[in-house]
Amino acid sequence: MPLQFAERLNKVETSAIRELFKLLGKPGIISFAGGFPDPAMFDVEGLKEASGNVLNEEPGPALQYGATEGYQPLRDQLSTFMATKGSTVAPHELIVTTGSQQALDLIGKTMISPGDKVIVEGPTFLATIQCFRLYGAELISAPIDAHGVKTDELETLIAQHKPKFVYLIPTFGNPSGAMLSLERRKKVLELAVKYDTLIVEDDPYGDLYFDAPPPPSLLALTDTVPGSRDLLAHCGTLSKVLSPGLRIGWLIAQPALLANAVMCKQFSDAHTSTFAQATASQYLKCGRMPSTLVHVRQVYAERAKAMGDALKRELGDAVAFERPRGGLFFWVRLTGAKGGIKDAGELARRAIEKGVAFVPGAPFYAENPDLATLRLSFATADVAKIEEGIARLGQALNS
Repeated sequence: MPLQFAERLNKVETSAIRELFKLLGKPGIISFAGGFPDPAMFDVEGLKEASGNVLNEEPGPALQYGATEGYQPLRDQLSTFMATKGSTVAPHELIVTTGSQQALDLIGKTMISPGDKVIVEGPTFLATIQCFRLYGAELISAPIDAHGVKTDELETLIAQHKPKFVYLIPTFGNPSGAMLSLERRKKVLELAVKYDTLIVEDDPYGDLYFDAPPPPSLLALTDTVPGSRDLLAHCGTLSKVLSPGLRIGWLIAQPALLANAVMCKQFSDAHTSTFAQATASQYLKCGRMPSTLVHVRQVYAERAKAMGDALKRELGDAVAFERPRGGLFFWVRLTGAKGGIKDAGELARRAIEKGVAFVPGAPFYAENPDLATLRLSFATADVAKIEEGIARLGQALNS
């Protein structure tokens, strides 16, 4: 007899990105598909020093079971780290999670009942779509532009659907690269208070700006909108700026939400690796993070410029895009100019044959997908590979 799996699995399917990776074993392929940071950016020496200090100074606690809420020295360091970004967060106001992905999963577990409505951006982070659907959410897309979610239309959707919560990536969104303007950030918090609606702010890319820093996070701005702090949950991570292998993320939220998230985390993994937490704590304590961020920003800014220039040169008016001001992605739309195709899925197949890979945009939409869109990541390719890869993409478009 075949196994009878849970009905909830019928609501999700394997990630299109993961499926695409199966095609990337071809020798010489240039991939713009992944959303990974470049391993060359990892501060290996700093992490060696931090892990060595852990084993020299605190081996017992670091190698032992730990509190579900997180390793206290790391919670202290994260409180200080958030302060450098304009957010006053006491250590007890955050819990450490196994990457920010777990923080989002815990929000899904604690907040979503089958049939609940959740508003997300269109497009948004694919794994979040899958996670929230797994818990039975009905997802509603709020339109965005280069300045983030359109708040007038968001208000209409909130008033109409009365969602359990609204999920946003305000700063250099994945996949859009969009940055929510300061005016719209304040409006989002005002909507939270007006409609008594929880806002979930996912902020994995906020530290990866190229020139001027982005506006303050929604969390930092809650001080300016009375009543909004308890209606905001903030997810952060060290994955994009330090190392995804550490699996260090955090969730900041009101006490009741945190308490339920801790309870659910106890059931899933008991606690995030204490050794990884202690290593991250030592790294933040030693003061290397600021110089690491400066280096990472410089490298990614150079690569983003190279990709934008190459897209203009090689594809011209066959594509439309906004140059990102930070993050890891270009969000591109095929225009169909000069008889070119407007199906990114078809272009992806042609591109693989030319030795370059990207992710079609359709899976990033919870509803009404735009088949002409695609996501390109510049994070893991150097300038020479970016220029060659975009040239191959141009060949694929014209083949």
